[in-house]
Amino acid sequence: MFYYREWIPLGGLKSMVLRSPLYHIQQQLGAKFTEFAGYEMPIQYSSIKDEHLTVRKTVGLFDVSHMSNVWIEGQDAEELLSRTTVEDAARIPDGMSQYTEILREDGTIIDDTIFMHLGDRYMIIPNASMNTLVTNWLTEQAKKYHLKVRVADMSKEYAILAIQGPRSRDTLQSLTDVDLQTVKFFGCREIDIADRKCIISHTGYTGELGFELSITPAPAADTIFTAILKEGKQFGLKPIGLGARDTLRMEKGFMLAGNEFAGGRTPLEATLAWTINWDHDFIGKETLLKLKELGTYQRLTCLKCLDKGIPRHSAEIHHQDAPVGVITSGTVSPCLNTGIALGYVAPDHREKGTVLDIIIRGKPIKAEVVKPPFVPKDWVQHKNDQIFK
Repeated sequence: MFYYREWIPLGGLKSMVLRSPLYHIQQQLGAKFTEFAGYEMPIQYSSIKDEHLTVRKTVGLFDVSHMSNVWIEGQDAEELLSRTTVEDAARIPDGMSQYTEILREDGTIIDDTIFMHLGDRYMIIPNASMNTLVTNWLTEQAKKYHLKVRVADMSKEYAILAIQGPRSRDTLQSLTDVDLQTVKFFGCREIDIADRKCIISHTGYTGELGFELSITPAPAADTIFTAILKEGKQFGLKPIGLGARDTLRMEKGFMLAGNEFAGGRTPLEATLAWTINWDHDFIGKETLLKLKELGTYQRLTCLKCLDKGIPRHSAEIHHQDAPVGVITSGTVSPCLNTGIALGYVAPDHREKGTVLDIIIRGKPIKAEVVKPPFVPKDWVQHKNDQIFK
């Protein structure tokens, strides 16, 4: 087991937390740490805005080892994935990944995830602290349907790095003999980076060009992390914390499992119907079909503040003094310099341009319904470099 545990005080109490094998390097780099989902992780190194804009303009390096790694192997691995997610795994060829959701029988989301098809097995990447729940659920379903498959939680044996930004491919290319242009969007494969083996996937959580590396044994991440830092200097690479990771995903309208799916939300409510392959049987399908027919459910909505204010999780959304929804995630966009939020809103108040009130500290803050993303892919190209100073 390559992560180490120790008792450290959190909020005046002693709690068991996990640390990445890169913790000592992060300390040397001046990281400020926070507890997140049972892990002590860097929240920032310089400032959230500086790190955020670095990723948008050049390239940033994240340690996302709080995420999980679960292997699914055996002759029925494909069938297990197809039954337990909204995707028909038979459609995903070897060497490709897929974003999907794992559902309960009532159609609500246990976790959103990416699975990678790697030869005769699959690796699934559950969210932080979801590895045990996902592993147990998949194992239970394998037994229920008498499937010949092995589900193994290998999270402690892996570290995960994310290299994100317009210069991410340039940064990695000199560290591998593989032509990274051949790794398609959502492609995945085994690869050597800085003479260390890992699994690369052309994925990310920032909306920028990027790659993620699953590395085992976990201590090997030390060598790769250091090599990427060194190689990336010429492109302005900086280490990036969880603070900027959150603002980056918010600007693209990407969801955070602990926020957007808390309390039991379905893919239809979360506007993830596009991920559902209806042409196969999966757990929760019948419930979703009934919900789809009704069409009366709240839906996740993007809101851009017109007044000054920072929307926060659980803030009420009002229309003409009546509650019509609730905020699940909110922040100030470093690119737009204004408040942005995700929240569930009643279907008849989601029309683009609709002005709603977000209640912040008892005060209504006007916000406009917009289509995602808040910040388009080519945003940097249309901005003067002064914004990055």
